[in-house]
Amino acid sequence: MNSLKKRDNEVQEHVLQDVDKILMDVKNKGDAALLEYTYKFDRVLLNDLKVPREEMERAYEKADKSYIDALKISIENIKDFHQKQLRNSWIDNGKTGIILGQQIRPLKRVGVYVPGGKAAYPSSVLMNVIPAKVAGVEEVIMVTPPDRDGEVNEAVLVAAYMAGVDHIYKIGGVQAVGALAYGTESIEKVDKIVGPGNIYVALAKKQVFGDVDIDMIAGPSEILVIGDESANEKFVSADLISQAEHDELASSILVTTSDELAKKVQVELKRQIEERNRKEIIEKSLNDYGVIIVVENMEKAIEVANKIGPEHLELMVKDPFVYLGQIKNAGSVFLGAYSPEPLGDYMAGPNHVLPTNGTARFFSPLGVDDFIKKSSYIYYSKEALESIGENIINFANVEGLDGHGNSIKVRLEE
Repeated sequence: MNSLKKRDNEVQEHVLQDVDKILMDVKNKGDAALLEYTYKFDRVLLNDLKVPREEMERAYEKADKSYIDALKISIENIKDFHQKQLRNSWIDNGKTGIILGQQIRPLKRVGVYVPGGKAAYPSSVLMNVIPAKVAGVEEVIMVTPPDRDGEVNEAVLVAAYMAGVDHIYKIGGVQAVGALAYGTESIEKVDKIVGPGNIYVALAKKQVFGDVDIDMIAGPSEILVIGDESANEKFVSADLISQAEHDELASSILVTTSDELAKKVQVELKRQIEERNRKEIIEKSLNDYGVIIVVENMEKAIEVANKIGPEHLELMVKDPFVYLGQIKNAGSVFLGAYSPEPLGDYMAGPNHVLPTNGTARFFSPLGVDDFIKKSSYIYYSKEALESIGENIINFANVEGLDGHGNSIKVRLEE
Protein backbone atom coordinates (compact mmCIF):
# COMPACT_ATOMS: atom_id res chain seq x y z
CA MET A 1 0.00 0.00 0.00
CA ASN A 2 2.83 2.36 0.77
CA SER A 3 4.18 1.91 -2.76
CA LEU A 4 0.97 3.47 -4.11
CA LYS A 5 1.64 6.61 -2.12
CA LYS A 6 5.14 6.83 -3.59
CA ARG A 7 3.71 7.36 -7.07
CA ASP A 8 3.26 11.02 -6.17
CA ASN A 9 6.99 11.30 -5.51
CA GLU A 10 7.70 10.73 -9.19
CA VAL A 11 7.12 14.46 -9.62
CA GLN A 12 10.29 16.54 -9.52
CA GLU A 13 10.52 20.14 -8.36
CA HIS A 14 11.48 21.35 -11.83
CA VAL A 15 8.06 20.25 -13.14
CA LEU A 16 6.35 22.81 -10.92
CA GLN A 17 8.83 25.48 -11.98
CA ASP A 18 8.10 24.77 -15.64
CA VAL A 19 4.36 24.85 -14.98
CA ASP A 20 4.54 28.22 -13.21
CA LYS A 21 6.61 29.77 -16.00
CA ILE A 22 4.23 28.66 -18.74
CA LEU A 23 1.17 29.82 -16.81
CA MET A 24 2.71 33.24 -16.24
CA ASP A 25 3.63 33.56 -19.94
CA VAL A 26 0.05 32.74 -20.96
CA LYS A 27 -1.32 35.22 -18.43
CA ASN A 28 0.94 38.00 -19.72
CA LYS A 29 1.20 37.25 -23.45
CA GLY A 30 -2.13 35.59 -24.28
CA ASP A 31 -2.47 34.02 -27.72
CA ALA A 32 1.18 34.69 -28.58
CA ALA A 33 2.25 32.39 -25.74
CA LEU A 34 -0.24 29.73 -26.84
CA LEU A 35 1.15 29.68 -30.39
CA GLU A 36 4.73 29.72 -29.11
CA TYR A 37 4.27 26.76 -26.78
CA THR A 38 2.19 24.81 -29.29
CA TYR A 39 5.10 25.03 -31.69
CA LYS A 40 7.62 24.18 -28.97
CA PHE A 41 5.85 21.13 -27.57
CA ASP A 42 3.64 19.88 -30.42
CA ARG A 43 5.98 20.88 -33.26
CA VAL A 44 3.21 22.50 -35.25
CA LEU A 45 2.89 26.12 -36.37
CA LEU A 46 -0.74 27.24 -36.22
CA ASN A 47 -2.34 30.35 -37.67
CA ASP A 48 -5.67 29.82 -35.96
CA LEU A 49 -6.29 28.00 -32.69
CA LYS A 50 -10.00 27.45 -33.16
CA VAL A 51 -11.53 24.42 -34.87
CA PRO A 52 -14.25 25.62 -37.29
CA ARG A 53 -17.73 24.21 -36.75
CA GLU A 54 -17.66 22.93 -40.33
CA GLU A 55 -14.67 20.73 -39.48
CA MET A 56 -16.63 19.05 -36.69
CA GLU A 57 -19.57 18.51 -39.01
CA ARG A 58 -17.35 17.00 -41.74
CA ALA A 59 -15.80 14.59 -39.23
CA TYR A 60 -19.27 13.50 -38.16
CA GLU A 61 -20.50 13.01 -41.73
CA LYS A 62 -17.59 10.74 -42.71
CA ALA A 63 -17.39 8.78 -39.43
CA ASP A 64 -18.04 5.05 -39.48
CA LYS A 65 -21.69 4.22 -38.75
CA SER A 66 -20.77 1.63 -36.11
CA TYR A 67 -18.80 4.27 -34.21
CA ILE A 68 -21.72 6.73 -34.42
CA ASP A 69 -24.09 4.04 -33.13
CA ALA A 70 -21.78 3.25 -30.20
CA LEU A 71 -21.55 6.95 -29.33
CA LYS A 72 -25.33 7.33 -29.44
CA ILE A 73 -25.84 4.49 -26.96
CA SER A 74 -23.11 5.78 -24.68
CA ILE A 75 -24.46 9.36 -24.77
CA GLU A 76 -28.00 8.18 -24.01
CA ASN A 77 -26.82 6.09 -21.02
CA ILE A 78 -24.62 8.87 -19.63
CA LYS A 79 -27.46 11.40 -19.97
CA ASP A 80 -29.98 9.10 -18.29
CA PHE A 81 -27.68 8.47 -15.34
CA HIS A 82 -26.72 12.11 -14.79
CA GLN A 83 -30.25 13.46 -15.18
CA LYS A 84 -31.10 11.54 -12.02
CA GLN A 85 -28.54 13.68 -10.18
CA LEU A 86 -30.32 16.96 -10.92
CA ARG A 87 -31.34 18.98 -7.86
CA ASN A 88 -34.13 21.50 -7.42
CA SER A 89 -34.05 24.90 -5.79
CA TRP A 90 -36.18 24.98 -2.64
CA ILE A 91 -38.04 27.40 -0.39
CA ASP A 92 -39.21 27.04 3.22
CA ASN A 93 -41.78 29.41 4.72
CA GLY A 94 -42.92 27.17 7.55
CA LYS A 95 -42.34 29.76 10.29
CA THR A 96 -44.38 32.96 10.51
CA GLY A 97 -42.56 35.92 8.97
CA ILE A 98 -39.54 33.85 7.88
CA ILE A 99 -38.66 32.67 4.37
CA LEU A 100 -35.50 30.63 3.75
CA GLY A 101 -34.35 28.98 0.58
CA GLN A 102 -31.67 27.81 -1.77
CA GLN A 103 -31.22 28.72 -5.42
CA ILE A 104 -29.38 26.33 -7.74
CA ARG A 105 -27.82 27.73 -10.88
CA PRO A 106 -25.50 26.15 -13.49
CA LEU A 107 -22.04 27.55 -14.12
CA LYS A 108 -21.93 29.82 -17.15
CA ARG A 109 -18.75 28.62 -18.89
CA VAL A 110 -16.75 25.41 -18.42
CA GLY A 111 -13.46 24.30 -19.98
CA VAL A 112 -12.88 20.64 -20.77
CA TYR A 113 -9.35 19.32 -21.27
CA VAL A 114 -9.10 16.28 -23.55
CA PRO A 115 -5.71 14.56 -23.88
CA GLY A 116 -4.20 14.18 -27.34
CA GLY A 117 -0.91 12.86 -28.62
CA LYS A 118 -0.65 9.19 -29.55
CA ALA A 119 -3.98 8.17 -28.03
CA ALA A 120 -7.49 9.47 -28.58
CA TYR A 121 -10.04 9.54 -25.78
CA PRO A 122 -13.54 10.33 -27.08
CA SER A 123 -14.92 8.71 -23.93
CA SER A 124 -13.33 11.53 -21.90
CA VAL A 125 -15.21 14.03 -24.05
CA LEU A 126 -18.54 12.42 -23.26
CA MET A 127 -17.91 11.96 -19.53
CA ASN A 128 -16.88 15.58 -19.01
CA VAL A 129 -19.22 17.37 -21.40
CA ILE A 130 -22.54 15.57 -20.88
CA PRO A 131 -22.88 16.20 -17.10
CA ALA A 132 -22.14 19.88 -17.77
CA LYS A 133 -24.83 20.04 -20.43
CA VAL A 134 -27.31 18.17 -18.22
CA ALA A 135 -26.59 20.69 -15.44
CA GLY A 136 -27.44 23.50 -17.86
CA VAL A 137 -23.98 24.99 -18.45
CA GLU A 138 -24.37 27.69 -21.08
CA GLU A 139 -21.02 27.28 -22.87
CA VAL A 140 -18.61 24.33 -22.97
CA ILE A 141 -15.13 25.03 -24.36
CA MET A 142 -12.90 22.09 -25.23
CA VAL A 143 -9.11 22.20 -25.55
CA THR A 144 -7.03 19.37 -26.97
CA PRO A 145 -3.52 19.14 -28.45
CA PRO A 146 -3.18 19.00 -32.25
CA ASP A 147 -1.24 16.30 -34.07
CA ARG A 148 1.86 17.01 -36.15
CA ASP A 149 -0.35 18.11 -39.04
CA GLY A 150 -2.13 20.65 -36.84
CA GLU A 151 -5.33 18.61 -36.77
CA VAL A 152 -7.54 17.25 -33.98
CA ASN A 153 -8.26 13.53 -33.89
CA GLU A 154 -11.45 12.92 -35.87
CA ALA A 155 -12.89 10.44 -33.36
CA VAL A 156 -12.60 13.13 -30.69
CA LEU A 157 -14.18 15.73 -32.98
CA VAL A 158 -17.17 13.46 -33.63
CA ALA A 159 -17.68 12.83 -29.90
CA ALA A 160 -17.44 16.56 -29.19
CA TYR A 161 -19.94 17.36 -31.94
CA MET A 162 -22.46 14.79 -30.68
CA ALA A 163 -22.00 15.74 -27.01
CA GLY A 164 -22.72 19.41 -27.74
CA VAL A 165 -19.34 21.11 -27.29
CA ASP A 166 -19.67 24.78 -28.24
CA HIS A 167 -16.05 25.65 -29.12
CA ILE A 168 -12.86 23.63 -29.65
CA TYR A 169 -9.30 24.99 -29.56
CA LYS A 170 -6.18 23.18 -30.75
CA ILE A 171 -4.03 23.62 -27.67
CA GLY A 172 -2.87 21.26 -24.97
CA GLY A 173 -0.60 21.05 -21.97
CA VAL A 174 -0.06 23.70 -19.32
CA GLN A 175 -0.69 26.49 -21.84
CA ALA A 176 -4.24 25.21 -22.46
CA VAL A 177 -5.00 25.22 -18.74
CA GLY A 178 -3.63 28.75 -18.49
CA ALA A 179 -5.78 29.93 -21.39
CA LEU A 180 -8.93 28.56 -19.77
CA ALA A 181 -8.03 29.96 -16.36
CA TYR A 182 -6.96 33.47 -17.36
CA GLY A 183 -8.48 34.00 -20.80
CA THR A 184 -6.68 35.25 -23.93
CA GLU A 185 -7.62 37.26 -27.00
CA SER A 186 -9.21 34.14 -28.54
CA ILE A 187 -10.40 32.20 -25.52
CA GLU A 188 -12.74 33.47 -22.83
CA LYS A 189 -11.95 32.74 -19.18
CA VAL A 190 -14.01 29.84 -17.83
CA ASP A 191 -15.52 29.23 -14.40
CA LYS A 192 -14.24 25.67 -14.06
CA ILE A 193 -11.72 23.32 -15.71
CA VAL A 194 -12.35 19.58 -15.87
CA GLY A 195 -10.73 16.67 -17.64
CA PRO A 196 -7.69 14.40 -17.34
CA GLY A 197 -4.12 15.05 -18.45
CA ASN A 198 -0.51 14.23 -17.73
CA ILE A 199 1.37 15.37 -14.64
CA TYR A 200 1.99 18.82 -16.17
CA VAL A 201 -1.71 19.32 -16.79
CA ALA A 202 -2.64 18.04 -13.32
CA LEU A 203 -0.18 20.41 -11.63
CA ALA A 204 -1.31 23.31 -13.82
CA LYS A 205 -4.89 22.75 -12.72
CA LYS A 206 -3.73 22.70 -9.12
CA GLN A 207 -1.88 26.00 -9.59
CA VAL A 208 -4.84 27.85 -11.13
CA PHE A 209 -7.33 26.63 -8.52
CA GLY A 210 -8.74 29.75 -6.93
CA ASP A 211 -8.71 31.70 -10.18
CA VAL A 212 -11.11 29.03 -11.39
CA ASP A 213 -12.59 25.88 -9.92
CA ILE A 214 -11.29 22.45 -10.98
CA ASP A 215 -12.70 18.94 -10.79
CA MET A 216 -9.90 17.10 -8.94
CA ILE A 217 -6.18 16.34 -9.06
CA ALA A 218 -6.30 12.93 -10.70
CA GLY A 219 -3.36 10.57 -10.42
CA PRO A 220 -2.50 7.34 -12.28
CA SER A 221 -5.32 4.88 -12.87
CA GLU A 222 -5.95 2.00 -10.48
CA ILE A 223 -8.12 -1.07 -10.01
CA LEU A 224 -8.70 -3.38 -7.06
CA VAL A 225 -10.45 -6.70 -7.62
CA ILE A 226 -11.90 -8.63 -4.69
CA GLY A 227 -12.25 -12.25 -5.77
CA ASP A 228 -13.36 -15.41 -3.98
CA GLU A 229 -13.08 -19.05 -5.04
CA SER A 230 -15.87 -18.55 -7.58
CA ALA A 231 -13.96 -15.90 -9.57
CA ASN A 232 -12.83 -16.70 -13.11
CA GLU A 233 -9.05 -16.24 -13.37
CA LYS A 234 -9.34 -15.20 -17.04
CA PHE A 235 -11.77 -12.42 -16.18
CA VAL A 236 -9.71 -11.24 -13.20
CA SER A 237 -6.47 -11.19 -15.19
CA ALA A 238 -8.04 -9.37 -18.11
CA ASP A 239 -9.40 -6.68 -15.80
CA LEU A 240 -6.09 -6.19 -13.99
CA ILE A 241 -4.37 -5.80 -17.38
CA SER A 242 -7.04 -3.34 -18.60
CA GLN A 243 -5.79 -0.82 -16.05
CA ALA A 244 -2.10 -1.71 -16.21
CA GLU A 245 -2.04 -0.82 -19.91
CA HIS A 246 -2.83 2.86 -19.16
CA ASP A 247 0.72 3.68 -18.10
CA GLU A 248 3.67 2.46 -16.04
CA LEU A 249 2.34 4.15 -12.88
CA ALA A 250 -1.07 2.45 -13.02
CA SER A 251 -1.89 0.11 -10.14
CA SER A 252 -3.64 -3.28 -10.38
CA ILE A 253 -4.42 -5.20 -7.18
CA LEU A 254 -6.13 -8.52 -6.51
CA VAL A 255 -7.36 -9.22 -2.99
CA THR A 256 -8.61 -12.78 -2.67
CA THR A 257 -9.72 -15.32 -0.12
CA SER A 258 -8.54 -18.15 -2.39
CA ASP A 259 -4.94 -19.40 -2.64
CA GLU A 260 -5.95 -21.31 -5.74
CA LEU A 261 -7.28 -18.19 -7.50
CA ALA A 262 -4.09 -16.29 -6.63
CA LYS A 263 -1.95 -19.00 -8.26
CA LYS A 264 -4.18 -19.27 -11.35
CA VAL A 265 -4.15 -15.51 -11.88
CA GLN A 266 -0.35 -15.41 -11.74
CA VAL A 267 -0.20 -17.94 -14.56
CA GLU A 268 -3.03 -16.37 -16.56
CA LEU A 269 -1.51 -12.89 -16.35
CA LYS A 270 1.68 -14.09 -18.02
CA ARG A 271 -0.31 -15.75 -20.81
CA GLN A 272 -2.57 -12.75 -21.50
CA ILE A 273 0.22 -10.17 -21.34
CA GLU A 274 1.91 -11.85 -24.29
CA GLU A 275 -1.18 -11.12 -26.40
CA ARG A 276 -1.42 -7.40 -25.61
CA ASN A 277 0.04 -4.68 -27.84
CA ARG A 278 1.13 -2.56 -24.83
CA LYS A 279 3.05 -5.45 -23.29
CA GLU A 280 6.01 -3.46 -21.99
CA ILE A 281 3.84 -0.87 -20.24
CA ILE A 282 1.69 -3.60 -18.69
CA GLU A 283 4.69 -5.54 -17.40
CA LYS A 284 6.28 -2.49 -15.81
CA SER A 285 3.01 -1.40 -14.23
CA LEU A 286 2.35 -4.85 -12.75
CA ASN A 287 5.95 -5.28 -11.58
CA ASP A 288 6.06 -1.89 -9.86
CA TYR A 289 2.50 -1.37 -8.63
CA GLY A 290 0.71 -4.69 -9.05
CA VAL A 291 0.13 -7.08 -6.16
CA ILE A 292 -1.90 -10.13 -5.20
CA ILE A 293 -2.98 -10.19 -1.55
CA VAL A 294 -4.41 -13.38 0.00
CA VAL A 295 -6.58 -12.81 3.08
CA GLU A 296 -8.47 -15.02 5.53
CA ASN A 297 -12.02 -13.96 4.72
CA MET A 298 -14.21 -11.41 2.97
CA GLU A 299 -14.22 -9.12 5.99
CA LYS A 300 -10.45 -8.77 5.70
CA ALA A 301 -10.69 -8.27 1.94
CA ILE A 302 -13.16 -5.41 2.37
CA GLU A 303 -11.01 -3.91 5.12
CA VAL A 304 -8.04 -3.81 2.72
CA ALA A 305 -10.18 -2.28 -0.04
CA ASN A 306 -11.53 0.43 2.24
CA LYS A 307 -8.03 1.26 3.43
CA ILE A 308 -6.75 1.67 -0.13
CA GLY A 309 -9.87 3.48 -1.42
CA PRO A 310 -9.36 2.48 -5.08
CA GLU A 311 -10.53 4.37 -8.15
CA HIS A 312 -12.20 1.20 -9.51
CA LEU A 313 -13.33 -1.66 -7.27
CA GLU A 314 -14.61 -4.94 -8.70
CA LEU A 315 -16.51 -7.37 -6.48
CA MET A 316 -15.98 -10.62 -8.36
CA VAL A 317 -17.61 -12.82 -5.74
CA LYS A 318 -20.63 -15.11 -5.43
CA ASP A 319 -23.04 -12.59 -3.93
CA PRO A 320 -21.62 -9.10 -4.59
CA PHE A 321 -24.70 -7.21 -3.39
CA VAL A 322 -24.28 -8.76 0.07
CA TYR A 323 -21.02 -6.80 0.46
CA LEU A 324 -21.91 -3.58 -1.37
CA GLY A 325 -23.08 -1.83 1.79
CA GLN A 326 -19.71 -2.53 3.46
CA ILE A 327 -17.74 -0.66 0.79
CA LYS A 328 -16.94 2.77 2.22
CA ASN A 329 -14.16 4.09 0.00
CA ALA A 330 -14.23 3.55 -3.77
CA GLY A 331 -14.67 5.74 -6.82
CA SER A 332 -16.90 3.26 -8.65
CA VAL A 333 -17.96 -0.28 -7.71
CA PHE A 334 -18.45 -3.02 -10.32
CA LEU A 335 -20.63 -5.90 -9.18
CA GLY A 336 -20.27 -9.46 -10.45
CA ALA A 337 -18.37 -11.29 -13.14
CA TYR A 338 -20.05 -9.53 -16.06
CA SER A 339 -19.56 -5.92 -14.95
CA PRO A 340 -15.92 -5.28 -15.93
CA GLU A 341 -14.33 -1.86 -15.46
CA PRO A 342 -14.25 -0.98 -19.22
CA LEU A 343 -18.05 -1.19 -19.18
CA GLY A 344 -17.94 1.87 -16.94
CA ASP A 345 -15.30 3.56 -19.06
CA TYR A 346 -17.42 3.61 -22.18
CA MET A 347 -21.03 2.61 -21.98
CA ALA A 348 -22.85 1.99 -18.68
CA GLY A 349 -23.63 5.62 -17.81
CA PRO A 350 -21.96 6.43 -14.45
CA ASN A 351 -19.06 8.82 -14.83
CA HIS A 352 -15.57 7.44 -15.34
CA VAL A 353 -13.85 10.56 -13.98
CA LEU A 354 -13.06 9.16 -10.54
CA PRO A 355 -10.95 9.97 -7.48
CA THR A 356 -7.54 8.25 -7.35
CA ASN A 357 -4.69 7.76 -4.87
CA GLY A 358 -7.05 7.04 -1.97
CA THR A 359 -8.97 10.30 -2.37
CA ALA A 360 -12.21 8.32 -2.64
CA ARG A 361 -12.24 8.83 1.14
CA PHE A 362 -13.43 12.39 0.51
CA PHE A 363 -13.92 12.90 -3.25
CA SER A 364 -16.74 11.70 -5.49
CA PRO A 365 -17.03 10.87 -9.20
CA LEU A 366 -17.58 13.80 -11.56
CA GLY A 367 -21.26 14.60 -11.83
CA VAL A 368 -23.94 17.25 -12.24
CA ASP A 369 -23.11 18.74 -8.83
CA ASP A 370 -19.70 19.74 -10.19
CA PHE A 371 -21.34 22.10 -12.67
CA ILE A 372 -23.77 23.95 -10.42
CA LYS A 373 -23.50 26.57 -7.70
CA LYS A 374 -25.85 27.21 -4.81
CA SER A 375 -26.98 30.48 -3.22
CA SER A 376 -29.00 30.65 -0.01
CA TYR A 377 -31.48 33.43 0.73
CA ILE A 378 -33.10 34.80 3.89
CA TYR A 379 -36.18 36.92 4.57
CA TYR A 380 -37.29 37.98 8.09
CA SER A 381 -40.23 40.23 8.82
CA LYS A 382 -39.92 42.96 11.48
CA GLU A 383 -41.76 40.80 14.01
CA ALA A 384 -39.60 37.75 13.26
CA LEU A 385 -36.41 39.75 13.77
CA GLU A 386 -37.72 41.20 17.04
CA SER A 387 -38.34 37.69 18.36
CA ILE A 388 -34.68 36.71 17.96
CA GLY A 389 -32.86 40.06 17.98
CA GLU A 390 -31.52 39.96 21.55
CA ASN A 391 -29.98 36.54 20.92
CA ILE A 392 -28.09 37.91 17.91
CA ILE A 393 -26.83 40.88 19.95
CA ASN A 394 -25.60 38.47 22.65
CA PHE A 395 -23.72 36.43 20.04
CA ALA A 396 -22.11 39.59 18.64
CA ASN A 397 -21.05 40.76 22.09
CA VAL A 398 -19.39 37.40 22.84
CA GLU A 399 -17.37 37.77 19.64
CA GLY A 400 -16.52 41.40 20.41
CA LEU A 401 -18.24 42.67 17.27
CA ASP A 402 -20.43 45.48 18.57
CA GLY A 403 -21.03 46.74 15.02
CA HIS A 404 -22.79 43.48 14.29
CA GLY A 405 -24.90 43.88 17.39
CA ASN A 406 -25.69 47.48 16.55
CA SER A 407 -27.02 46.42 13.13
CA ILE A 408 -29.73 44.54 15.02
CA LYS A 409 -30.12 47.06 17.83
CA VAL A 410 -31.03 50.01 15.57
CA ARG A 411 -33.85 47.96 14.11
CA LEU A 412 -35.18 46.90 17.50
CA GLU A 413 -35.17 50.52 18.67
CA GLU A 414 -37.04 51.79 15.64
